[in-house]
Amino acid sequence: MPVPLLIIALIGLVVVHGYLWLRLVRDTTRPGRLRRYGTWLLGFLALLAPLTMVITRTTGPSISRPFAWLGYPWIGLLFYLVIFFLLLEVPRALIEWRLRRTTAPTTARTTTQASSNPSGQTAPDDPVDAAPNGQPDTAATPPVPTPDSEPEQQTSTPQTLTPQTPATPTPDNSDLLLSRRLVLARSVALLAAAATVGTVGYGVRTALGEPTIKQVTVPLRRLNRRMSGFRIAVVSDIHLGPFIGRGFAERVVTLVNRQQPDLVAIVGDLVDGPVAELGQAATPLRDLTARHGAYFVTGNHEYYSGADEWLDQIRELGVRPLVNQRVEINQGAVTLDVAGVNDAEAERFGGEEPDYDAALGDRDPTRPVVLLAHQPVQVHRAAEYGVDLQLSGHTHGGQLFPFHLMVRLQQPTLSGLTKFDDTWLYVTNGAGFFGPPIRVGAPPDITIVRLVS
Repeated sequence: MPVPLLIIALIGLVVVHGYLWLRLVRDTTRPGRLRRYGTWLLGFLALLAPLTMVITRTTGPSISRPFAWLGYPWIGLLFYLVIFFLLLEVPRALIEWRLRRTTAPTTARTTTQASSNPSGQTAPDDPVDAAPNGQPDTAATPPVPTPDSEPEQQTSTPQTLTPQTPATPTPDNSDLLLSRRLVLARSVALLAAAATVGTVGYGVRTALGEPTIKQVTVPLRRLNRRMSGFRIAVVSDIHLGPFIGRGFAERVVTLVNRQQPDLVAIVGDLVDGPVAELGQAATPLRDLTARHGAYFVTGNHEYYSGADEWLDQIRELGVRPLVNQRVEINQGAVTLDVAGVNDAEAERFGGEEPDYDAALGDRDPTRPVVLLAHQPVQVHRAAEYGVDLQLSGHTHGGQLFPFHLMVRLQQPTLSGLTKFDDTWLYVTNGAGFFGPPIRVGAPPDITIVRLVS
């Protein structure tokens, strides 16, 4: 990953973990031990995410597997937690606004009453105490001495003090509001967590399940009628590595062989690790059966994993790599050209760049040609060379909905059959997955492409 993208990714991880801390820890707990534990846990997970991506990219499965099983599921959970919390922000804000409106007036009334009578005593309605008969109570009024009168000798008598009834305490509405906001925050957190767990659970089951078999028919204007019905099994993005091993490769081979294709096209990202650790996991490819053989082109992950060694290993398994090359597929007197070019990012990782002229430049223009190229974006160059059909993978169909929106910023199409000028492009979702073992909205597939004239 380029340094600018790496920096952006790290900043993004910090931001989303900080946001989750606000919603999952600060808003749902009071200051104390529970909040400290939640902060420590999120801090650990924030470090685990980038560490996992670095280790799985730079080491083999034997070292990276524990980190992958911890870090990548958390990245998937993180992705959907943020999405569901963001979706709940508006209703949460509306409910909180309503709570403030229903709580604030009570506080205002209490403040008004307290300011008008701070002692809490009830003032009489009339300053003159009325006697029982309705006349003024003169006994209760002390005589007013005159200058001519002698002061009377008053007998000092003890006065009985009547205890005053204390003012009835009113509830502290600021505490009430805080309590209601805490209940709201916890309810939102539980709802987001439940939606996340359900979505991720479904996604894990889909990703680790068996790929579906898709059937697609593509008309090629230059295809001879005698070759109409030619069937190509398109397999991509198996990603043998920390999560996917030999057992999954065996299942893929079994599914392909059941379809009895005329040709097998493996369009990149077969592995995530070196031959020394994953060579045995790839051996089931030796059992692929197709009348015209199996062919392979590199994806970007082959260059992370030692592309030259893997090309040699794949040859030993009976699969033919097409390294900027073309082969003729003869069926009787009819010929179909099948070409392959290296991944679009090969040169950046020390490999040979895709050479369209070497693969397509000197072919017979009267014959149809099918191009194997890992990334859909390569279709623009393919169209310049008059390619009839390009078969690609790489996108995983987006893998994690709505992550597909970001994939569309880089690739011209996400999945399925589309057309650019006179060139058809078919993109498979791929059989495996990369990163989080989760697929939402993009189930794994193996596609049988049927060519018709």
